[in-house]
Amino acid sequence: NGLVPLTAGAPDFRDRLRSATGKTLNVPTLAERLEKHGGSIVFSNVSPGAAYFQDPDGYGYVYHRSGSFGPGLIPINSDDALTVTHDAEGDFLMTTRFIEEVLKERKPALSVLWQCEPDHSQHGSALGSPKHLEAIAAADANVGRVANAISALDCNDDEVLLLICSDHGHETIGNIIDLEGALIEAGFKASRNSRECVVASQGLSAFIYLSKEAMSELQAILEWLSSVKGVGEIYTGDELIHLGQSKEGPLAIAIDGAKLDTINEYGVVGESDAFLDRFSTKTIPGVGQHGGLGPNEQNPFLIAIGGGVKPASVHMQPTAAVDLAPTVLRHLEQSFHGMDGVPLPFR
Repeated sequence: NGLVPLTAGAPDFRDRLRSATGKTLNVPTLAERLEKHGGSIVFSNVSPGAAYFQDPDGYGYVYHRSGSFGPGLIPINSDDALTVTHDAEGDFLMTTRFIEEVLKERKPALSVLWQCEPDHSQHGSALGSPKHLEAIAAADANVGRVANAISALDCNDDEVLLLICSDHGHETIGNIIDLEGALIEAGFKASRNSRECVVASQGLSAFIYLSKEAMSELQAILEWLSSVKGVGEIYTGDELIHLGQSKEGPLAIAIDGAKLDTINEYGVVGESDAFLDRFSTKTIPGVGQHGGLGPNEQNPFLIAIGGGVKPASVHMQPTAAVDLAPTVLRHLEQSFHGMDGVPLPFR
């Protein structure tokens, strides 16, 4: 009955997507690729949706505080379920289980530990603040425990490839843009709940979806957007493909928030205007956020240990998150044919 915005972070999003389309993802996950080649186990303390889409169709194991699942998406309801809090303490307990059960005992081909910190604290505090630095220190200590546990394993130095990384960075939120409200005021959207024009906020960026009938307004909306305060770069048509999106279907426009090189009170550079998100209360001026194309949020770190990586070496080639999966598959001597990314040049 028209376009409806949903949050992919909700626990039931995976099931809703499968019910609506008959499937989840269009390409196989690492869990699916490795099902018969050593298997996979994911321990995650981030949003349920993000955790479940590591293995949305149940080829391996996913442990999460909102519910844990084994192969075939069979629920794990016993003491084996992951019952932790969504904070640094929860990350610590999850890391302890990950080391003792996954690394030392079960030893799958792929094991993933995804902490909620420091991202969780960065969304609620100023970047570089004592609370933010405390969250980074806690996450760093857990990573150190994992690295030490791997070093103590009885295996060849190159048998285990340890990838330590963040999935994104953060920038400080400047102003909040109510893009949906502005579209209504400009006459492009009938009401907050109308389905001909829908805004999906990613925090520091936003998508505008248009129904087939409303697609005739595309050019008028593009011209209007250039005058909206806080709107940065605007993408449409073939430009969407270069962002990794599709120009087919209802996605009409992608918008990045306006960027500044402002330095906050703790010396952290990078500010971006954000877009009001109906599903989140975390979008507050002065704290951290991500989801856009800012140079700081788009510059995460990556450390590789083992797997033939030369210690203390630095590689300056441009890389992206899509390069991680083929790097893992190359290490496990599995095919990565047809993937968007390429294995990182460690050797």
